Amino acid sequence: MESPNVTYINRPSFRVLVATVVCAVVSGCINPLGPIGKGPEPAPPRPSPRLSQKFAWGISTSSYQYEDPAVKPGGKDYFYSDWDILIEQRKAPPKGNALYSWTHFDKDLEALKKIGVTHYRFSISWPRVEPKPGVYNEEVIREYVEMARRLKAAGIEPVVCLWHFTFPSWLYDKKKPGESNWLHPQARPRWNAYVDRVVRATAPYTNYYAPQNEPNGQITTAYIVGVWPPGMDLAFGHYWKAIHASTGMFRDAAARIKSIKPMAKVMSVEALPWWERAPLDPGGAIFETMIHGNVDHLDRIYDVCDILGINYYYSQAPGPISLLAEPYRRGHNFTMMGWRINPDGLYKEIRRVGDRYGKPMMITENGIATPDDSKREWYMQNHIAAVGRAIRDGYDVRGYFAWSLADNYEWHYGYKAMFGLARMDPKTYDRVFKPSAKKFSKTIRAYPTVGSVTSIQPEKAFD
Repeated sequence: MESPNVTYINRPSFRVLVATVVCAVVSGCINPLGPIGKGPEPAPPRPSPRLSQKFAWGISTSSYQYEDPAVKPGGKDYFYSDWDILIEQRKAPPKGNALYSWTHFDKDLEALKKIGVTHYRFSISWPRVEPKPGVYNEEVIREYVEMARRLKAAGIEPVVCLWHFTFPSWLYDKKKPGESNWLHPQARPRWNAYVDRVVRATAPYTNYYAPQNEPNGQITTAYIVGVWPPGMDLAFGHYWKAIHASTGMFRDAAARIKSIKPMAKVMSVEALPWWERAPLDPGGAIFETMIHGNVDHLDRIYDVCDILGINYYYSQAPGPISLLAEPYRRGHNFTMMGWRINPDGLYKEIRRVGDRYGKPMMITENGIATPDDSKREWYMQNHIAAVGRAIRDGYDVRGYFAWSLADNYEWHYGYKAMFGLARMDPKTYDRVFKPSAKKFSKTIRAYPTVGSVTSIQPEKAFD
């Protein structure tokens, strides 16, 4: 049973509602982002799953949400991100030291080994690596390399994400938001230098690279909803400029990864909820805005990817009532953040991505914010069963990554949204397992191949 006393930051849902409804009224119910692209033409053939192939059972995390800074302001290695500026402006909850994963990576590694995952997706902090333009912290780079090496030595395949939401503060100008982050004049050349340096260093131990995490969701939240840096409301022109810039930087990174390690796999990681039409959506403007968020970025980079990553948490019919009600919804069918639980939506999203792009896929994030761990077990079992169903129907899904290892800093929700398979002991920094971690561990051991995942069945309705 979820606590009715938990409070949340509700601005994202309210502001996306205001943004899309205003657009619908002003534009006569014509979506200001324009028509939705049709995707690849002709549609590429969908690959058949290799049922005997090992299935990638993983966990995903991110540097900002897990790592402690481990440096003091004014020190030579001090670094600052755009999100730190947002917190300083009191527009996001304080982060503090998160889960101390920088100084206590051994605690994460120990937990991963006990669970028995085959893959681990972690991100590298661009602000930490390059605290000033062109100035690299070589000790930091060596530490990230050591993380990859230790994972590999433990039999866990590292999946290195090169960007997970945060930009170095020197790319963020509060006075010029339209020339910040993706749109800063130095963003692309500095990105390319950063990618080249990090990939060359980690390549001996890394076979999987994700250049960016959920750029589609970040760009929508930053330029349409206006709650993430640089915080621009209804900036549709800047939205398209950011899509163009981020896809160009993604393609640059993919080319560099392949030039440095030709056998490496390049992965996309996109936020892909399942959207349905709502009755109170004038002209379908809100629905089409959400579909834009799903496809505008991926349409432009899928062809340089070996694997398409699906981050799936919920489905929604995005109309005025549902968007306003989201933070307050409770019960069996909702998470503590008010997100609608719908395992069938994951199955449908796999089908849509597989049919649209014709590429192998992995579920690169899936999880639930809840203090009720039995509900987490039910959620994971049913979503994994949806993956198995998609594989049975001929869709090439090669892995499932849970979000996340432990309860962590969750952006505008702070530490209130509990996504973890474990919690951190504040004295020892140990990751203390919840029952869901043990159940996930049993699932990993019982279903080692793509074909075996097809036999996983849904659990009964949560009660």
